[in-house]
Amino acid sequence: MVSDQGSSLPSKPKPAPSQELTTRVLSAIVMIAVALLTAYWGGWPFALLWLAAGIAVMVEWTSMTGAEPRRLVQAILGIGLAVLSILFMVDAGPGLFLAAGIAFPAAAALAARGTTGKVWAVASFAYAAVIVLIPPMVRDHLDLGILGLLWMFAVVWATDIAAYFTGRTFGGPKLCPAISPKKTWSGFIGGVIAAALGGLLVATAGNRYGLSLPFGLPGIAVLSIVASIASQIGDLGESALKRHCDVKDSSHLIPGHGGVMDRLDGFWAVCLIVALALLTARFTA
Repeated sequence: MVSDQGSSLPSKPKPAPSQELTTRVLSAIVMIAVALLTAYWGGWPFALLWLAAGIAVMVEWTSMTGAEPRRLVQAILGIGLAVLSILFMVDAGPGLFLAAGIAFPAAAALAARGTTGKVWAVASFAYAAVIVLIPPMVRDHLDLGILGLLWMFAVVWATDIAAYFTGRTFGGPKLCPAISPKKTWSGFIGGVIAAALGGLLVATAGNRYGLSLPFGLPGIAVLSIVASIASQIGDLGESALKRHCDVKDSSHLIPGHGGVMDRLDGFWAVCLIVALALLTARFTA
């Protein structure tokens, strides 16, 4: 790698903070609009959006971790994620789900070189499968539906926005400097408070339009706080992975935000909690 120091080539100017914030906000508006529009449609458009997001996450993960041969591993895992999405949309039985969920990561592990590469390949599939499957499952769930999905969006978005601006405004002690030096306790607390308010707002608005979640408002407030904490832990987890791989962003796909993993790390954690809650409810009913 050639250092910029002493080079005759001009260095790329760093965007001004105001320009960077503008780019970040505009990108966020586009992503939110797409997420809400496809959530309203439901069905295949919504499932295809999250399949694309899951494949992007898998590609970023395997690229960061250096699983080789990269294109072959990514192709196997991408086909596997598409198969899982299709099986869900056609309401296939659990046997086919289980078979696909084992066969494709196993094939990718066989193709990958070295023990570490095999582990990263399987882990990327498991991580991406949560993104591919859980949002459509929530959208189609009889007790959750679009209101449950909007609650998930509201909690994660409120956490991200409030943590960003609260942390920048108040600063203070660092939350986890060894992993993410910019995150502060003030941002963490601001995110939790905003998530609780956002979750309650969605539930209250839903009630006015005849929609409801299977929890009272106190329960929704508690769940929103838990989800906000999980979202911020998910963010830290992805930061730890990037630090391990010595990269700043998972990719440069989204202007002002980095990669898809950078935007969905907190949402992934909330999806995981919702998935565990759904499984628990199913087997204890």
